[in-house]
Amino acid sequence: MLWILLSLQSLLNPSFISLSETAAARQNAGSVVTWLTEQDHDFGELRQGKPASFVFQFKNALSDTIVLQTVRTTCGCTAARYTEDPIPPGATGEITVEYDAYQSGSFNKKIRVFFDKQKKAEILWIRGVVE
Repeated sequence: MLWILLSLQSLLNPSFISLSETAAARQNAGSVVTWLTEQDHDFGELRQGKPASFVFQFKNALSDTIVLQTVRTTCGCTAARYTEDPIPPGATGEITVEYDAYQSGSFNKKIRVFFDKQKKAEILWIRGVVE
């Protein structure tokens, strides 16, 4: 019943739609960074037991200083080190991701990156095959 009332309200009140769209656009407004490297890195084939790392680089796209708050990996096989100092406008930062390559087989790991001036996490990926 509530769904029907909301549908009717949106048909009768066009400003209802534009307010919702405006709020959604504000919430999804672009990233605070520009990525200088790919966000999805393929290591290709790795030798088992031989860790591999990749450095993701980004640039502050705002006119204000940002802080990389934290980087979260999805398992203990992936570790991350990152720029901890505040990043001024136009300056760059790094996230070094290391995969331990302990277990054989293919892998696809998600890394979430949280900045202080952005609600939604940036997503990075690493993938490859350990032989």
